[in-house]
Amino acid sequence: MTVPGARFRIEWLIEAGEWCDIPVDAILADLAAELERREPGAHGSAVVALADDAMVHDLNRRFRGVDRATDVLSFPSGDGAGEAAHLGDVVLSSETLRREAGAEGKPVSDHFAHLALHGLLHLFGYDHQGDAEAARMEAMESEILRELGIPEPYGEGRAALTNQ
Repeated sequence: MTVPGARFRIEWLIEAGEWCDIPVDAILADLAAELERREPGAHGSAVVALADDAMVHDLNRRFRGVDRATDVLSFPSGDGAGEAAHLGDVVLSSETLRREAGAEGKPVSDHFAHLALHGLLHLFGYDHQGDAEAARMEAMESEILRELGIPEPYGEGRAALTNQ
């Protein structure tokens, strides 16, 4: 997917899993536009790979030493910024995404937008290792998703904490 005149592009591909009921193009175009608007370093491209638990489990084991599937993985490239820079790759698991959305009572598309954004923010250097970093990243996620008409992903109690 490339938006004419955009500085930041997100390309995506389906590796495995069920994705046909999610408007991937529209969601990723909205996220790219919001990131380009908010992030001075939003130049270049990123790839979002849509996968299943088996693929994400394998990647998580090989690259993080964690022997289980997870919802989203990010692989920053370290290429830096610039029009031709590839910022990195994000991989999402359809099965985990759907389980989490169901458990949290969220629309699958909304949870997809949140996880894709979370992974993309890692490519821009955001992290959640410490409390302050987590609050900053969660506030950015909440703000961008709110702009896209998606409810607070962390619940009302946490939204108040991250916006102070």
